[in-house]
Amino acid sequence: MKQTSIISLSNVSKVFHTDEVETHALSEINLDIKNGEFISISGPSGCGKSTLLSILGLLDAPSQGSYLINGTESADLDLEQRAILRSVSIGFIFQAFNLIGDLSVFENVELPLTYRSDINSKERQQKVMNALERVGMDHRKRHFPGQLSGGQQQRVAIARALVGDPKLLLADEPTGNLDSKNGDAVMQLLSDLHQQGTTVCMVTHDARYADMADRVVKLFDGRLVDEHLTTKPLAAIS
Repeated sequence: MKQTSIISLSNVSKVFHTDEVETHALSEINLDIKNGEFISISGPSGCGKSTLLSILGLLDAPSQGSYLINGTESADLDLEQRAILRSVSIGFIFQAFNLIGDLSVFENVELPLTYRSDINSKERQQKVMNALERVGMDHRKRHFPGQLSGGQQQRVAIARALVGDPKLLLADEPTGNLDSKNGDAVMQLLSDLHQQGTTVCMVTHDARYADMADRVVKLFDGRLVDEHLTTKPLAAIS
């Protein structure tokens, strides 16, 4: 069965203007991400990886070019529509976890759902517990972020990203603040989620983790310079 594209970029460029300096962060990016695919974006620091992820997550807009998400042209969406689409369709995982220290694990994961009028309190509680169970952190629901290890905090952050059942999971250097053991565990979790049908787009500077994806996209100086399918099947890190 033919996969449909959840994301389609056509000739996307991004230019930043500061004083009299013009910085071309992205230049003529063409990229499709299929439903259910696991794609990694790699490249050296400053090559445009995070800028691209911000555009994919509707946190920023292209200076030129077309960005379709679920067949909708992002340029046609107003701020409220973009916020709704982010809330319903996109989950974010950040390098720094971005958990709120004075909220419990349960409350951190629940937070994105509190902005959605289509989900009542009982449904929220069930969704939170389901998300925590998926990442193996349901037994820590009453703990606070400061009581958890870095690896545990990232698992909670992944649960928060998953709780709204997003069509797309965006991960920006999800192992960047973790040691190798916890980094491997988080990558295995992302691989498991992908196997369960989640579409994952991950930025990473680690070639070993990049190769765990179905497809690797490489950026250099804001341009897409290489794109290839990985040749080995997705498997656990030993």
